[in-house]
Amino acid sequence: MLTTFSDFTSIPVLWLQIAITAIWVLLILLIAWVVNRFADKPEIVRKIVHIGTGNVILLAWWLDIPASVGITASILASAITLLSYRLPILPGINSVGRQSFGTFFYSVSFGILVASFWYLQKPQYAALGILIMTWGDGLAALIGQRFGRHKYKVFGTQKSWEGSLTMMLVSYFISILILVGTQGNTWQTWLISLVVAFIATVLEAFSFLGIDNLTVPLGSAALAFFLSQLVLNY
Repeated sequence: MLTTFSDFTSIPVLWLQIAITAIWVLLILLIAWVVNRFADKPEIVRKIVHIGTGNVILLAWWLDIPASVGITASILASAITLLSYRLPILPGINSVGRQSFGTFFYSVSFGILVASFWYLQKPQYAALGILIMTWGDGLAALIGQRFGRHKYKVFGTQKSWEGSLTMMLVSYFISILILVGTQGNTWQTWLISLVVAFIATVLEAFSFLGIDNLTVPLGSAALAFFLSQLVLNY
C-alpha cells in the first residue's frame, strides 16, 4: 500500500495527542505524590489517582485519539498494576499484598470500553462508563467513609447508604450530561440516565476484591448503549 502525504502529517498530531494525555496523567501523579508526601492520607491519594486518571477518557474522546493508543495504554497499565501487587511500584495507590484487584480491573475496563465503543464510533458510552466509575465510585467512597452513619453489608463488604446515595446522584448527573449532550434533551434520555444510575449503584455495592471497577463501567456503558439503541436508536 502506498504511503500518502496525509500519513506523514498525521504522525505529529498523534504524538501531540499522546503528549497532552501524558502531561495530564503526570500532573495527577504529581498532585498525588505531594499529598502523599506532606499529608500522609493514603485513601485521599488513591482517590486523586482514581478520579484524576479517569478523566483521560475525556481527552481521548475530545482529541479523537486512536483506539490502538488507548488499548495499548490499558495493557501496559494492567501489567504494571499486576506487578504492583507484589512489588512496591505504586506506593500509596496499591499496598503490597492488598486484597483487592481494583486498580487492575480499572485498567482493564478502560481498554475494553475503548476497544468496544471506538470501534462502534460511539465514544460517549465509553466516557460514560469510565466517568461513572471514577467520579461516582470515588466520591461514594469518600462520602461514605467521612459521613456514612447508616451501614449495610453485601457479601461481607460494608457499605453506607450515604455513600450509595452519592454514587447514584453522581452517576445520574454524569449520565445526564453525556446523554443529553449527545442524544438530545428528551424524557427518554432522562429516564435512561436514571436506570443507568440505579444499576451502577447496585453494581458498586458488590465491590469485593475491587470487582466493581470492572462491573460498574462495563455495566453502565453497555446498559446506556442498549437502552439508547432500543428507545432512541442511537
